[in-house]
Amino acid sequence: MAVLICFAALLASCTAYHAQGVGAGGALGGIAGALLDSKNPWRGAVIGGALGAIAGATITDISMRASKEAAQTGKPVDYRSEDGSKWVHAEPVEYNAKTKCTKVHLTQEENGKVISDEIKKECRGEKTTNEY
Repeated sequence: MAVLICFAALLASCTAYHAQGVGAGGALGGIAGALLDSKNPWRGAVIGGALGAIAGATITDISMRASKEAAQTGKPVDYRSEDGSKWVHAEPVEYNAKTKCTKVHLTQEENGKVISDEIKKECRGEKTTNEY
């Protein structure tokens, strides 16, 4: 029961980017788990899927944080996992004063291989009314 409550809380705090990370990580983890647990592939798929989903959400969260920090400071940002196997690099490329948006080059590597290389747009929104 506690696991379901924690999982529901995790889903409630997810953004669209987190959902993509959870989906990709869960799918890859599920496939790997099913292949590794030859005696009970369903069990392996469930365990691998859960672990993959958590890892995918975590990597997505770190890359979002790096991108926002690079846009706010105007300087490159690097995050590495403790074991050095995962690396996220975010570098501001261009700022548009009219739109108040910064383009950030975001690269993610895992075990020395690039798994994601994209340009993200980080914008500073300003509230002009009391309404949402």
